[in-house]
Parts: sequence; structure tokens; C-alpha cells
Amino acid sequence: MFDLVSGGLSGQAFAAALAVTLFAGFVKGAVGFAMPMILVSAFAIFLPQHLALAGLILPTLVTNLSQAFRQGVGPARETTVTYRRFLIATVICIAISAPFADAIPRMVYLLMLGLPITIFAGLQLMGKSLAIHLDHRDRAEWGLGVIGGLYGGVSGIWGPPLLVFLLSTGADKLTMIRAQGVVFLIGAATLLLAHLTTGLLNAQTLGFSAALCLPALAGLYAGYVVQDRLDQARFRRWTQGLLVVTGLNMVRLALT
Repeated sequence: MFDLVSGGLSGQAFAAALAVTLFAGFVKGAVGFAMPMILVSAFAIFLPQHLALAGLILPTLVTNLSQAFRQGVGPARETTVTYRRFLIATVICIAISAPFADAIPRMVYLLMLGLPITIFAGLQLMGKSLAIHLDHRDRAEWGLGVIGGLYGGVSGIWGPPLLVFLLSTGADKLTMIRAQGVVFLIGAATLLLAHLTTGLLNAQTLGFSAALCLPALAGLYAGYVVQDRLDQARFRRWTQGLLVVTGLNMVRLALT
């Protein structure tokens, strides 16, 4: 029975996975993102790549369900319409890239994601304006959605391109939080369906992923308390700073 929820891990490794997920849920509750990035980077230290990816799928799904609908159904529906281009591109490209999850070397996708994230967020922290001109907003949304989806299918991470878009267009705190929840929720559902067909999700890996949902939700609701106290300026700085840390950690993992 333990093997069904632990993914065949030792008790110590399973406990570490639960603790990492609790922390990742807290960070997501506070700033609206980073759960998959934290899970991927931490799980890579002590889990096989296939189990690390499978493990994050259900916690990502349930936490984004809460985040997307935290302000109600109406605002979530409005956000879905507003960011429909990003959503369509992300969903299609997750489905395209998911079958190649085992074929892409870990170093490649960590570097290709980590370097641009670090550069973008670092420039923002230094006060550089990277705003997308409104004349090009639609094209930027399609393009970043494609990038997010292609990365998402193979790594379980598709948030950074959305963060780039939201930060560069000056979205306010509530819009950012809700947009992330909606986009991540639909992306997570797509990833779930895609990997049910690839075989990555099976009785053992699904049990492990389900076991991580409880600490993920516990951390999420604790993080909401912090999120509600952050003003717009501090929220943007926290988001930018966390992106820099996450990007550097991905580069570190790729090179070790």
C-alpha cells in the first residue's frame, strides 16, 4: 500500500517530497506561481525524471483550480476570454510536446528555460522597461503561449512565459494571480490528459501525485494569507526576485 502512494520511494525520500510540496504550495499561494519550478528543481535532486514530472501534475491541477476561482466564476470566465490566445497556443503545444518528455535531455530544457528567465527578471529588477508595445501584444501572446506549451509538455513548467507577458504588459496584482490560475489550470488539465496517453501516469505515479495534493493545498492556503497582505509594488518585486532565483537554480541544475 505504501508503494502505491510513495511511488516506490523510501520513507525518507517520500517525506522529503511531501516537505518540498508543502513549501512549493506556500510560495504559489503567496505569489501565484512557481510550484512546478520549485518541484522540478528540488525533485531533480532525489527523484527519477519521470517520477518528478508525474508527481507535480495533480498538485498543480488542484492548486490552480483554487487559484483560478478564488475571486469567483465570473472573473475567471472573463480572464479566460482575455487570455484566450495564450491558452489556445499553450494547450495545443503541450499536447504536441508531451510525447517527447523522455527524449529531451534534462540539461537542455533547464538551460533553455533558466537562462531567459534569469535575464528577463534580472533586467526588470534593475528597472529596465521591457513592456510589450500594444501593437504587438497579440503576436507576443501567441508566441509566448507556444513557447510555454512546448516547454510545458516536456518539463511540466509553462508559467515563466506567461509571467513575462503579464509583467511586461503591466498587469495588476489580482489580474496576474487570476490569469496564472486560469492558464495554469487549463494547462495542467491538458498535461494530465496528455500523460495518461503517454503512459507516464500509471497506477504507481498517479498514487504518488495524489499523495502530494494535501501538502500542496495546505501550503497554498497558508500562502494566501501572505498574498493578501502584499501591495502591488512589493508583489511585483517578489515575483521578479523569485523568477531570478528560480532561473539561476535551473541553470545550476543543468550544469551539475
